[in-house]
Amino acid sequence: MADPFRVRVTVRGYELDTQGHLNQAVYLQYAEHARWECLRASGVGQERLLAGGVGPVALEVTVRYLRELRGGDEVDVTCEFHWGEGKTFRISQEFTRADGTPVASVSGVGGLLDLAERRLVPDPRERFRALATDPVPMSL
Repeated sequence: MADPFRVRVTVRGYELDTQGHLNQAVYLQYAEHARWECLRASGVGQERLLAGGVGPVALEVTVRYLRELRGGDEVDVTCEFHWGEGKTFRISQEFTRADGTPVASVSGVGGLLDLAERRLVPDPRERFRALATDPVPMSL
């Protein structure tokens, strides 16, 4: 099995809360950034999605905080798609400091919305596979 897709992010000062650590909401932004980068690495950018009449949607997200991040810290954020049957899929993401220390995890359930019908497509994996130029980052 291949290593999960990952991006590195440096914590910026304006993302800190009054305790001096990364604001809890920013973890979700980092996770979103990693998901979009994973899609882009697969060749599924926003333009391609819109041209295909679909868009990814988050249906459920859970964050588990393990350690704090402070300004200037570097964190690797992974993105792994887990495909099953039906209209939804799971995404797991791990946040790890550059030295390997686990920081947080994000898990979620997503779907692919048909933008005209405003309903989830029946087989998101196949739809993503049809849009992708490189299936590897998304485990298609």
